[in-house]
Amino acid sequence: MKKILLMCCFLMGIAAASHAQGGNRRSPEEMAKGLQTQLKLTDDQTTKITAIYKDQATKMDSVRTAANGDRDAMRSARMPIMKATNDKVKAILTPEQATAYDAWMKERMDRMRQGGGGGGSQN
Repeated sequence: MKKILLMCCFLMGIAAASHAQGGNRRSPEEMAKGLQTQLKLTDDQTTKITAIYKDQATKMDSVRTAANGDRDAMRSARMPIMKATNDKVKAILTPEQATAYDAWMKERMDRMRQGGGGGGSQN
């Protein structure tokens, strides 16, 4: 019985560490597909947004590497990248889609501030 309990605790610890390390990060393709569904993007818009998200992922990876675990450095370097990405995405959207995108981003940021995460689920 003790072995089973110990094994369960071990597996839960690995799962928690994986989550804390960003194990649930979505790929650029998944993020673009989510927007395609949410905003009713055309295939052309989705392709362009996927490329923007791929560029963002590359930049974010280099920031993570350069910061070498310094959370403050990562946070301060990440903000301009995220703003530039959002500006590029909005430039591809129609005015109606841009309005819906702004509302979606605001809702997502509100969830993140409340500790509920801002990732994958779109209602």
